[in-house]
Amino acid sequence: MASPVVLGIESSCDETGAGLVRDGRLLGHAVASSMDEHARFGGVVPEIAARAHVQALTPVIRRALENAGLGYGDIGAVAVTTGPGLSGALQVGVSGAKALAYALGVPLHGVHHLAGHVAADTLDHGPLPQPCMVLVVSGGHTSLLLVRDLVRDPITHLGDTLDDAAGECFDKVARIFGLPYPGGPAVDRAARDGDPYAVDFPRPLAASRAYPYGFSFSGLKTAAARWAERHRAAGAELPLHDGAASLQEAVADVLTAKAVAACTDHGVGTLVVVGGVAANSRVRALAEERCRAAGITLRVPRPGLCTDNGAMIAAVGDLLVRAGAAPAPLHLSIDPSAPLHLAALTPGLAPEAAV
Repeated sequence: MASPVVLGIESSCDETGAGLVRDGRLLGHAVASSMDEHARFGGVVPEIAARAHVQALTPVIRRALENAGLGYGDIGAVAVTTGPGLSGALQVGVSGAKALAYALGVPLHGVHHLAGHVAADTLDHGPLPQPCMVLVVSGGHTSLLLVRDLVRDPITHLGDTLDDAAGECFDKVARIFGLPYPGGPAVDRAARDGDPYAVDFPRPLAASRAYPYGFSFSGLKTAAARWAERHRAAGAELPLHDGAASLQEAVADVLTAKAVAACTDHGVGTLVVVGGVAANSRVRALAEERCRAAGITLRVPRPGLCTDNGAMIAAVGDLLVRAGAAPAPLHLSIDPSAPLHLAALTPGLAPEAAV
């Protein structure tokens, strides 16, 4: 007997996403972004994001249903991001999910945003090997995770960012370089015409014994800022393309070296790279090169599933439903700074009750 269709809703930052998944298969999804509204501020403005979610949520859900050839009556469960993220933005998604679950009389599941990124890969490549190493790289998160059963077992953090995440570093340096927001794609585009070895940017914590799997990108951000300042103070034109290529190389070098080392040290044969920065061309290429040399299988979702979307939340919801997880109560709340321990995130419930 087929599992129910799970609707996933994502609204943690500036993308409003809805996706529909059944038995591990993506049936349809849609995304609306308020990125253009934030661009003139150089970053996401929480109130603008929340208002954009209010306007976009219902149309995005309808578009996802249309793409899947389904109607509201076909939805058998609703999954929603309950954290981490911007408080007002999360509230919009959770409120909409509660209303739908109540109106349709179907189970509701709260999902951790980062678990969604991990599950996104299953929509392209099937079930995750157990165990697997996961490198999560996004605007606000950089983590190395040891994942066994994604929805049944606790997730082991081998290392996290100590300060700026990789995507945050890209955004901040792009602004210093005069590139548009969002910084990651802008740096990637500028780097195509640059020399990745033109500037000797540091590789933070590359050989750290205290933090072998930890990350720190604030020093790299500062080094790039000082490099740009020196050129401008001397009245010289900023070699933008070389700077972007060298910055991107430094970030990709640190991310992939630590991820491959973690796989080797823990005897894990599969590396999964997810999150918005997983769409970066150099991160993908260097990960592929190093995994091939180390005999490690690399899995990276298509770029459209790397950035925030509702399909990834539906994927976790689908796994939870198939695992027989207890649904969340309708008084489900949000946790804007939730650590990742379990894929199900149901603030107010004991952890064991959510699995």
